[in-house]
Amino acid sequence: MVRWRSGTVQAIRRTWHGAAELDVATDDGVLRALAYPALVGEPRVGDRVLLNVGALVMGLGTGGYALVVAIPDRLPEDPADDGTTRERGHLVKARYTPLQAIRLGVDEEASPHRAIMEAAVSLDGMPVVTADLHSALPAILAGIRADKPKTTIVYVMTDGGALPAWFSRTLDGLRGHLAGTITTGQAFGGDLEASTVHTGLLAARHVLGAEVAIVAQGPGNLGTGTPWGFSGVALGEAVNAAAILGGRPVGSLRVSDGDGRPRHRGVSHHSLTAYGKVALLPADLPVPDGLEPRLAAEIDAALAPLGARHRLVRVPVDGLDEALRASPVGLSTMGRGLDQDKAYFLAAAAAGRHAAALL
Repeated sequence: MVRWRSGTVQAIRRTWHGAAELDVATDDGVLRALAYPALVGEPRVGDRVLLNVGALVMGLGTGGYALVVAIPDRLPEDPADDGTTRERGHLVKARYTPLQAIRLGVDEEASPHRAIMEAAVSLDGMPVVTADLHSALPAILAGIRADKPKTTIVYVMTDGGALPAWFSRTLDGLRGHLAGTITTGQAFGGDLEASTVHTGLLAARHVLGAEVAIVAQGPGNLGTGTPWGFSGVALGEAVNAAAILGGRPVGSLRVSDGDGRPRHRGVSHHSLTAYGKVALLPADLPVPDGLEPRLAAEIDAALAPLGARHRLVRVPVDGLDEALRASPVGLSTMGRGLDQDKAYFLAAAAAGRHAAALL
C-alpha cells in the first residue's frame, strides 16, 4: 500500500514539460521527488509536501523518485471556468484514485473535434507501429525519418507503464519531432486524450493528420517474470485494434543481445507472446538484416512459428546506425545504450523503416 512521508522542498532541480524534479528534506534524509504541477500545483522552495515513497523504498520502477501527492498548505485553485472547451471535459483518468484527473476527451460533446471523431471509421491503411517498451519510440522515429524525414508521426501512448505522459523526458525531447501525443485508457497528459486505443488511433489519423502512428506504453513496464504477467501483452491487442480499424499493423520486435535475462535474449518472450498468441490478425514483423550470425539464427528460429499468421519482412539496416546516433534524445533501454544493445535499437528502427516504406 502507500508509504507516506512529509517533507519540505529544499530545491527545484530541473523542470520539463509537465513535471518538476525536487529535493525534499524528510526524516529519512533528502529525497529526490517528482511533482506534476497540473495535479498538485507549482512547487516552491520551502513548501511542505506530502510524498508517496512506496516504490522508491522498495526499489521499484518509478525512476528513483518519491512522488508528490499534495502541497497541503498551498492548494492550487480550481481550474477557471473561462468557457474554454478544455475545462468542459468529463473524461476521468486514473479513475477512483485520490489523484484522478478530469480531462477533455477528443470525442466528447464539448470537444472541437467531436464532428471529426463521429465520422471517423477507418485508418485508411495507415501504418501503425506497435512496440513493447517506451524506449523503442525514438528508435522507431529514427527509422521512419531515415528514409522519409517529413513524415507526420503521432505517438499513441497506452497505460501499461507510467500514466502521466509528463513523466517522460523522452517525450519532452521529442516535442517538435512528433505531430502530437495521444494518451489512451488510464494514461493522461497527452496533447489529446482518448478513452481507448481505437479512438486514439482514429484521432491520430483524422485529427492530427498522422501518416504513421506509433503505439507503445509510457515509461516503465510491469512484469512478474511469468509467461503472461507483463503489461506488454497489450501489444497484441493494439495489433488487433489497428487491423480492425483498417490500418496496417507493423510489429516492432523486442530483440536483445545485451539483456542478461535469458527470457529477453534473442527475441523476447514478450514479443513472442503478444504477437504469437494475443494478436489474432496479421501484422508485418520487420526483422533487421546484418545482425551477428548467431543472434540472427536464434531470431529466425524463434520467429518461424509466427510466420503462419504474420508476414516476416527482412529490412536492410544501411544508414540506421547513423540515424539512431542522430536521435534528438538519448537512447536507453533498461540502462543500456545503443552500443550496449545495438540489436534492440536496430530492430525498432527497422520497424520504422518498414512503416515508411508502406507510405
